[in-house]
Amino acid sequence: MRLVLDWDGTVTERDTLHMAIERFGDLEVFHALERQIGRNLTLNEVIEVEMGTISAPFEEVLDWLLETVTIRPGFAELVAEHSPLIISAGFRQLILPVLEREGVTVDVIANSLEPAASGWRSTFLERDACPVCGEPCKRVALAGDGPFTYVGDGVSDRCVSLAADRVFARDGLARWLGESGAGYEEYNDFHDVLLALNRLCDPYDR
Repeated sequence: MRLVLDWDGTVTERDTLHMAIERFGDLEVFHALERQIGRNLTLNEVIEVEMGTISAPFEEVLDWLLETVTIRPGFAELVAEHSPLIISAGFRQLILPVLEREGVTVDVIANSLEPAASGWRSTFLERDACPVCGEPCKRVALAGDGPFTYVGDGVSDRCVSLAADRVFARDGLARWLGESGAGYEEYNDFHDVLLALNRLCDPYDR
């Protein structure tokens, strides 16, 4: 079964977009917009406005992220054994350099950005609206790829996690799935995920 991982807050210990906005963007805009996700604005609309508050040179932001971002323990081991796909609501330009720093090669589906002094511009992958959540979500991106196991932590992982055959969740995703009555397995790091994947048991026997 295919293994699919979220990036921000899942592979990384903190959300790298949030980190970049805290350091280089407008934190007040960030906090105001985060409350609007799923209410008045789509996730992509929120990300687009938030990233537009960053005007610093790309290399300055990337260098800081490469010095600061930490990867969740066990990631390299998980990749070596299961060759996962990373699917992110974030941006390839911020993901691929971190993977290179870690010496890890893995397939990535993510959006693109164009840094500019007037505010960074986001370009999102073209997808049809999901018939379940109404947004061009990760579930749409994986449609037709067959059964998969999903590992995530946040808002962008909600809809796709309901389509997965097996789910590992933490933080906001775990709370949301619990409130929805959906089954999932908790994890702290990728050693937990690797151990569970290699253990023959009922995946929701908690």
